[in-house]
Amino acid sequence: MTKILLTRHGHVEGIKPERFRGREPLELTELGRKQADAVAARIAAAWQPVAVYTSPMSRCVATGAAIAKSCGVAAAICADLNDMDYGAWQFKTFADAGRDDPSLFAAWFATPHLVRFPRGESLQDLAARTANALRHVMTGHPRDTIVLVGHDSVNRALLLQCLGLPLPAYWRIAQEPCCLNEIDIDGDKFRIVRINETRHLDAPASDQ
Repeated sequence: MTKILLTRHGHVEGIKPERFRGREPLELTELGRKQADAVAARIAAAWQPVAVYTSPMSRCVATGAAIAKSCGVAAAICADLNDMDYGAWQFKTFADAGRDDPSLFAAWFATPHLVRFPRGESLQDLAARTANALRHVMTGHPRDTIVLVGHDSVNRALLLQCLGLPLPAYWRIAQEPCCLNEIDIDGDKFRIVRINETRHLDAPASDQ
């Protein structure tokens, strides 16, 4: 059985007020580094992962490095875990996007599966990439516990596939910074043990 521990990177600028962060090079804030240490301690205390794979974005690399250090394993970049390419909307605030193109902005929240961002990706593109990452994990680690460090959008798309839900259900799943999702894969059977767990963020990392 493969066990996937899926987490999101720690806090960065652009979460509140919200922006289309995507491929913007953002470093973890002080809060984000504390969150990364907390999820790292939680994982190290409860599991023994053999590898950590992260998005190439530095906020995920830093979060993955904290986890890898706590668990005594290596971390590697998986390009398919990269955040959504928002194209012309890159790092726009939600307020600006809603003002500049209210129809497309409204469609993103009502029918996300029908949206392609100007000069960017669609949700179908993202789903295809996360499926590749999932195949890589299933074939490379058929009996291991591994950690994936992704983004809000990436994690939603990956969880939709594990749950067998369609892309229009994208907004039904929440993913907080450094949350923890646990997915067991036994052959072609998927079992979701936890989604968006954040209790480890309520106490200092030393208390985990």
